[in-house]
Amino acid sequence: MFPGYEQDLEGAIGPRGLSKESLIGLSESLREYLRELQRSRESNDNKILALVDKTDDLEKILTTAFRISEGAETVVILGTGGSSLGGQTLVRLADLGFGPKPGRPRVIFFDNIDPVTFRAFFHTSDPQKTRFIAISKSGDTAETILQTELCLSWIKASGGPLPKDVFTIITEEKPSTLAQIAMAHDIPRIVHCPDIGGRYSSFSNVGLLPAAIAGLDISAIRLGGAAAMDASLKACPDKSPAALGAALNIGLSQQKGIRTSVLMPYVDSLRPFTFWYRQIWAESLGKDGKGTLPVSAMGTVDQHSQLQLYLDGPPDKLFTLILIKNIDSSRLPAVTGEVDLGYLNGKSLGDLLDASQRATAETLVRNGRPTRVLRIARVDEEAIGALMAHYQLETILAARLLGVDPFDQPAVEQGKRLAREYLANKETP
Repeated sequence: MFPGYEQDLEGAIGPRGLSKESLIGLSESLREYLRELQRSRESNDNKILALVDKTDDLEKILTTAFRISEGAETVVILGTGGSSLGGQTLVRLADLGFGPKPGRPRVIFFDNIDPVTFRAFFHTSDPQKTRFIAISKSGDTAETILQTELCLSWIKASGGPLPKDVFTIITEEKPSTLAQIAMAHDIPRIVHCPDIGGRYSSFSNVGLLPAAIAGLDISAIRLGGAAAMDASLKACPDKSPAALGAALNIGLSQQKGIRTSVLMPYVDSLRPFTFWYRQIWAESLGKDGKGTLPVSAMGTVDQHSQLQLYLDGPPDKLFTLILIKNIDSSRLPAVTGEVDLGYLNGKSLGDLLDASQRATAETLVRNGRPTRVLRIARVDEEAIGALMAHYQLETILAARLLGVDPFDQPAVEQGKRLAREYLANKETP
């Protein structure tokens, strides 16, 4: 991964760009914190950072994946937010929406509670060949509890297998509603680490179990994460990708009024990654009136739906483009030339994608829009692990610059309490 920060600076962007002095100054202020994070990673005091170096649990995850997959056509992941988005990001590498890897079940995620979606699934699925994994750190997430109960009811009504044979629950090792459900039905229960919040759990069994079921190399995911951690935590601040990224985001926000951060990859397999990023950035930094707004975008799609606003609308956005270096379209049919296609004659989808991604980056810069470019050689397990670890660190470091806690979410709890009150009082709007 090769971040390009020069395109964000005043020399390229003009008055909306951040000065090099400001970028280096802010990153330098993180010097001791980088050392502190690396020490806590090495000592295992910070479980989130140390997770990428862990290897002693991989065999257990693979064994569990085999148990769940045996005889299954479909594995359903029940959960929401951080219990789902990391797994979705990883599984997308194995299935772009056209079916799973040979010999593997399809892995689908129910992260919402729309009854229509569940009804459609039940009408088209075989309870004998469906498995479920319910994930909630607290074990008391209302959405996940009702998702689980609904699917349990479907299994029971079918006269099919016993719940203990088709369900697995991941939750903390403490009393909770999901723990009670597991006990009542003798459902296998896997421990969710209490020191790792949902949005930081992608490198734990929460993300790696669905990835293993889908047929991905989970050790490579962690290896990529470890490499990204090393690149940022063991480097000087002015060479640390995560420190520079945090300094860029917060510097532009505080000094230039750039309070929206647009993440725009150019490969379809990274679409779920943009939603994972959106949660970790918003939920970790949006506190005490601080933070910037994360926006998910996709190239080339949003060149035809958002780019006009990006180029000619309010100049309040930082753009991060994830560009693929080696685009392979060799296995696709070549352009025949039977019709005169002008500048497209003899060109492939890969040629057009490469031209589009480079042109968008250059156009944004020419129009004075702060633009960061991340170039990756390919999208595989190591690459996605590196991207996720990088953004975890960048978020944690940005929180340090803002003076907020990246690991809590106090404002969210009010909405949860109100929802429980409405349900208890049976109020309807």
